[in-house]
Amino acid sequence: MTTLLELDEIGFAWPGQAELLDIPAFSLERNQSLFLKGPSGSGKTTLLGLIGGVHKAQRGSVRLLGQELGTLSAGARDRFRVDHSGYIFQQFNLLPFLSVRENVSLPCRFSRLRSKRACQRHGSVSHAAAQLLEHLGLAASLHERRADTLSIGQQQRVAAARALIGQPELVIADEPTSALDADSREAFLQLLFAECRAAGSSLLFVSHDQSLAPLFDRSLSLAELNRAARPAEV
Repeated sequence: MTTLLELDEIGFAWPGQAELLDIPAFSLERNQSLFLKGPSGSGKTTLLGLIGGVHKAQRGSVRLLGQELGTLSAGARDRFRVDHSGYIFQQFNLLPFLSVRENVSLPCRFSRLRSKRACQRHGSVSHAAAQLLEHLGLAASLHERRADTLSIGQQQRVAAARALIGQPELVIADEPTSALDADSREAFLQLLFAECRAAGSSLLFVSHDQSLAPLFDRSLSLAELNRAARPAEV
Protein backbone atom coordinates (compact mmCIF):
# COMPACT_ATOMS: atom_id res chain seq x y z
CA MET A 1 0.00 0.00 0.00
CA THR A 2 1.05 3.62 -0.57
CA THR A 3 1.39 5.95 2.41
CA LEU A 4 -1.02 8.88 2.34
CA LEU A 5 -0.25 10.54 5.67
CA GLU A 6 2.96 10.36 7.66
CA LEU A 7 4.00 12.00 10.93
CA ASP A 8 7.62 11.83 12.08
CA GLU A 9 8.95 12.92 15.51
CA ILE A 10 6.11 15.40 16.05
CA GLY A 11 6.27 17.67 19.07
CA PHE A 12 3.65 20.26 19.98
CA ALA A 13 2.99 22.41 23.05
CA TRP A 14 0.63 25.32 23.64
CA PRO A 15 2.41 28.52 24.75
CA GLY A 16 3.53 28.34 28.37
CA GLN A 17 2.44 24.71 28.77
CA ALA A 18 4.16 21.33 28.89
CA GLU A 19 4.42 19.37 25.66
CA LEU A 20 1.01 17.93 24.76
CA LEU A 21 2.05 15.73 21.84
CA ASP A 22 5.28 13.77 21.40
CA ILE A 23 4.62 11.28 18.61
CA PRO A 24 7.62 9.44 17.14
CA ALA A 25 5.77 7.97 14.17
CA PHE A 26 2.27 7.68 12.74
CA SER A 27 1.05 6.79 9.25
CA LEU A 28 -2.12 6.14 7.29
CA GLU A 29 -2.18 4.26 4.00
CA ARG A 30 -4.24 5.09 0.94
CA ASN A 31 -7.73 3.52 0.92
CA GLN A 32 -7.38 2.50 4.57
CA SER A 33 -9.76 3.00 7.48
CA LEU A 34 -8.08 3.68 10.82
CA PHE A 35 -9.71 3.89 14.25
CA LEU A 36 -7.78 6.14 16.62
CA LYS A 37 -8.88 5.93 20.24
CA GLY A 38 -8.65 9.43 21.67
CA PRO A 39 -10.30 10.16 25.04
CA SER A 40 -11.20 13.74 25.94
CA GLY A 41 -8.10 15.69 26.93
CA SER A 42 -5.66 13.35 25.17
CA GLY A 43 -4.70 15.88 22.51
CA LYS A 44 -6.79 14.37 19.71
CA THR A 45 -8.24 17.69 18.53
CA THR A 46 -4.77 19.22 18.50
CA LEU A 47 -3.46 16.25 16.51
CA LEU A 48 -6.23 16.65 13.95
CA GLY A 49 -5.36 20.34 13.73
CA LEU A 50 -1.75 19.43 12.93
CA ILE A 51 -2.82 16.95 10.28
CA GLY A 52 -5.09 19.57 8.72
CA GLY A 53 -2.45 22.28 8.85
CA VAL A 54 -4.52 24.43 11.21
CA HIS A 55 -1.66 24.21 13.74
CA LYS A 56 2.06 23.92 13.07
CA ALA A 57 4.27 21.56 15.07
CA GLN A 58 7.29 22.98 16.91
CA ARG A 59 9.33 20.02 15.70
CA GLY A 60 9.01 17.05 13.38
CA SER A 61 7.15 16.71 10.10
CA VAL A 62 3.58 16.16 8.89
CA ARG A 63 3.40 14.93 5.29
CA LEU A 64 0.14 14.50 3.40
CA LEU A 65 0.40 13.23 -0.17
CA GLY A 66 4.15 13.78 0.16
CA GLN A 67 3.72 17.48 0.96
CA GLU A 68 5.43 18.67 4.12
CA LEU A 69 2.79 20.93 5.68
CA GLY A 70 5.28 22.79 7.85
CA THR A 71 6.96 24.32 4.79
CA LEU A 72 3.72 25.97 3.60
CA SER A 73 2.39 29.38 4.59
CA ALA A 74 -0.83 29.50 6.63
CA GLY A 75 -2.82 30.39 3.51
CA ALA A 76 -1.24 27.61 1.49
CA ARG A 77 -2.00 25.11 4.26
CA ASP A 78 -5.64 26.23 4.22
CA ARG A 79 -5.85 25.71 0.45
CA PHE A 80 -4.12 22.34 0.67
CA ARG A 81 -6.49 21.22 3.43
CA VAL A 82 -9.69 22.09 1.56
CA ASP A 83 -8.36 20.44 -1.63
CA HIS A 84 -7.34 17.16 -0.05
CA SER A 85 -9.17 16.69 3.29
CA GLY A 86 -12.81 16.39 4.31
CA TYR A 87 -13.94 16.76 7.94
CA ILE A 88 -16.87 15.35 9.90
CA PHE A 89 -17.06 17.25 13.18
CA GLN A 90 -18.57 16.02 16.44
CA GLN A 91 -21.13 18.85 16.35
CA PHE A 92 -21.36 18.57 12.52
CA ASN A 93 -20.86 22.37 12.08
CA LEU A 94 -23.52 22.72 9.39
CA LEU A 95 -24.60 26.23 8.39
CA PRO A 96 -28.20 26.36 9.66
CA PHE A 97 -29.41 29.03 7.22
CA LEU A 98 -28.33 27.02 4.15
CA SER A 99 -30.19 24.11 2.61
CA VAL A 100 -28.97 20.55 2.95
CA ARG A 101 -27.72 20.56 -0.66
CA GLU A 102 -25.96 23.91 -0.21
CA ASN A 103 -24.17 22.66 2.91
CA VAL A 104 -22.88 19.59 1.07
CA SER A 105 -21.70 21.69 -1.89
CA LEU A 106 -19.72 24.17 0.24
CA PRO A 107 -16.25 22.59 -0.13
CA CYS A 108 -16.52 22.89 -3.90
CA ARG A 109 -17.00 26.66 -3.57
CA PHE A 110 -13.57 26.88 -1.90
CA SER A 111 -11.72 24.18 -3.86
CA ARG A 112 -11.48 24.18 -7.65
CA LEU A 113 -9.97 20.71 -7.49
CA ARG A 114 -12.88 19.19 -5.58
CA SER A 115 -15.38 21.03 -7.78
CA LYS A 116 -13.66 19.63 -10.87
CA ARG A 117 -13.66 16.11 -9.47
CA ALA A 118 -17.34 16.35 -8.51
CA CYS A 119 -18.25 17.50 -12.02
CA GLN A 120 -16.13 14.83 -13.68
CA ARG A 121 -17.70 12.05 -11.63
CA HIS A 122 -21.31 13.26 -11.45
CA GLY A 123 -21.77 15.90 -14.15
CA SER A 124 -22.24 18.81 -11.73
CA VAL A 125 -21.60 19.75 -8.11
CA SER A 126 -25.34 19.79 -7.42
CA HIS A 127 -25.77 16.27 -8.81
CA ALA A 128 -22.75 15.08 -6.83
CA ALA A 129 -24.34 16.42 -3.63
CA ALA A 130 -27.65 14.75 -4.42
CA GLN A 131 -26.00 11.40 -5.17
CA LEU A 132 -23.98 11.42 -1.97
CA LEU A 133 -26.99 12.35 0.14
CA GLU A 134 -29.10 9.57 -1.36
CA HIS A 135 -26.31 7.01 -0.95
CA LEU A 136 -26.05 8.04 2.71
CA GLY A 137 -29.77 7.51 3.22
CA LEU A 138 -31.18 11.04 2.96
CA ALA A 139 -34.24 11.22 0.71
CA ALA A 140 -34.41 13.75 -2.14
CA SER A 141 -37.41 15.41 -0.46
CA LEU A 142 -35.06 16.69 2.27
CA HIS A 143 -32.33 18.17 0.08
CA GLU A 144 -33.79 21.69 -0.12
CA ARG A 145 -34.73 21.93 3.55
CA ARG A 146 -32.75 24.10 5.95
CA ALA A 147 -30.08 22.08 7.70
CA ASP A 148 -31.32 23.07 11.16
CA THR A 149 -34.70 21.39 10.55
CA LEU A 150 -33.17 17.92 10.37
CA SER A 151 -32.79 15.29 13.10
CA ILE A 152 -29.35 14.57 14.59
CA GLY A 153 -28.99 11.43 12.49
CA GLN A 154 -29.94 13.29 9.31
CA GLN A 155 -27.50 16.13 10.08
CA GLN A 156 -24.78 13.55 10.55
CA ARG A 157 -25.37 12.23 7.03
CA VAL A 158 -25.25 15.76 5.62
CA ALA A 159 -21.93 16.33 7.38
CA ALA A 160 -20.55 13.10 5.93
CA ALA A 161 -21.67 14.02 2.41
CA ARG A 162 -20.02 17.43 2.76
CA ALA A 163 -16.75 15.77 3.81
CA LEU A 164 -16.85 13.33 0.89
CA ILE A 165 -17.84 15.60 -2.00
CA GLY A 166 -15.10 16.07 -4.56
CA GLN A 167 -13.26 12.90 -3.48
CA PRO A 168 -10.72 14.26 -0.96
CA GLU A 169 -7.92 11.79 -0.37
CA LEU A 170 -8.37 12.00 3.41
CA VAL A 171 -11.60 12.03 5.42
CA ILE A 172 -11.23 12.87 9.12
CA ALA A 173 -14.08 12.09 11.51
CA ASP A 174 -13.92 13.49 15.05
CA GLU A 175 -16.41 11.69 17.34
CA PRO A 176 -19.23 11.96 14.75
CA THR A 177 -21.29 9.10 16.22
CA SER A 178 -21.30 10.15 19.88
CA ALA A 179 -24.97 11.22 19.81
CA LEU A 180 -26.25 7.99 18.23
CA ASP A 181 -27.33 4.66 19.69
CA ALA A 182 -25.30 1.51 18.97
CA ASP A 183 -27.38 0.28 16.01
CA SER A 184 -27.40 3.71 14.37
CA ARG A 185 -23.65 4.07 14.88
CA GLU A 186 -22.81 0.84 13.08
CA ALA A 187 -25.30 1.51 10.25
CA PHE A 188 -23.81 4.97 9.70
CA LEU A 189 -20.27 3.60 9.70
CA GLN A 190 -21.09 1.00 7.06
CA LEU A 191 -22.48 3.75 4.81
CA LEU A 192 -19.40 5.88 5.48
CA PHE A 193 -17.04 3.00 4.66
CA ALA A 194 -18.87 2.35 1.38
CA GLU A 195 -18.69 5.99 0.30
CA CYS A 196 -15.01 6.28 1.26
CA ARG A 197 -14.26 3.23 -0.87
CA ALA A 198 -16.24 4.67 -3.79
CA ALA A 199 -14.37 7.98 -3.52
CA GLY A 200 -10.96 6.37 -2.97
CA SER A 201 -10.65 8.21 0.35
CA SER A 202 -8.76 7.06 3.44
CA LEU A 203 -10.67 7.42 6.71
CA LEU A 204 -9.16 8.59 10.00
CA PHE A 205 -11.85 8.12 12.64
CA VAL A 206 -11.20 9.42 16.15
CA SER A 207 -13.40 8.26 19.01
CA HIS A 208 -13.33 7.17 22.64
CA ASP A 209 -15.80 4.34 21.82
CA GLN A 210 -13.54 1.28 21.63
CA SER A 211 -16.48 -0.96 20.62
CA LEU A 212 -16.27 0.48 17.08
CA ALA A 213 -12.60 -0.45 16.58
CA PRO A 214 -13.16 -3.97 15.12
CA LEU A 215 -15.04 -2.45 12.16
CA PHE A 216 -11.87 -0.72 10.89
CA ASP A 217 -8.82 -1.92 8.96
CA ARG A 218 -6.53 -0.73 11.78
CA SER A 219 -6.92 0.41 15.35
CA LEU A 220 -4.52 2.51 17.43
CA SER A 221 -4.58 4.33 20.76
CA LEU A 222 -3.37 7.94 20.82
CA ALA A 223 -2.21 7.50 24.41
CA GLU A 224 0.10 4.67 23.31
CA LEU A 225 1.41 6.66 20.33
CA ASN A 226 2.03 9.80 22.37
CA ARG A 227 5.12 9.76 24.60
CA ALA A 228 3.82 12.88 26.35
CA ALA A 229 0.63 11.14 27.50
CA ARG A 230 -0.14 11.18 31.21
CA PRO A 231 0.05 7.75 32.93
CA ALA A 232 -3.72 7.73 33.52
CA GLU A 233 -4.33 8.05 29.76
CA VAL A 234 -2.17 5.02 28.96
